[in-house]
Amino acid sequence: MPYCVQCGNQVRDTDRFCAVCGTAQVPPGATAPPTVPRDILAGISGRNASLLCYIPLVGWVAAIVVLASIRFRNDAEVRFNAFQGLYLFVAYLLVSWVLSPFLMFPFGADFGMRHFVPGLLKAVIFGIWIFMMVKISQGQQFRLPILGELAERSVTEQR
Repeated sequence: MPYCVQCGNQVRDTDRFCAVCGTAQVPPGATAPPTVPRDILAGISGRNASLLCYIPLVGWVAAIVVLASIRFRNDAEVRFNAFQGLYLFVAYLLVSWVLSPFLMFPFGADFGMRHFVPGLLKAVIFGIWIFMMVKISQGQQFRLPILGELAERSVTEQR
């Protein structure tokens, strides 16, 4: 006895629909229709996709989704913002994982620099994230000094 293609309950050979969930069943001997991959960003504008790439601490996920999306494969502006958002997150990780532990080692007198410098740099990066979100929401393209050049290079290499 066959099983429902959706919910897994038993169905008879003659059933065209599952009695439990109502899903249409594949007739015996026929193959299931091929599924078309759906782009999750199909209904989002380029501005909103770019804006998602700058959400502090989690924008890197949106940036990766945007870069993998079929919809924005040829949109250089959105891809630029995705790369720039990724590089900004990498800068945050460098401050958190490299600079902060490095300053924890005792170097003689502690003038409060162990927590001040990494905290200040993290605050600057958060400020840049917010600044970029404001710029994108206003429809303006902004290139950060070093990260913008890296992002531009990444976009041109992808073509």
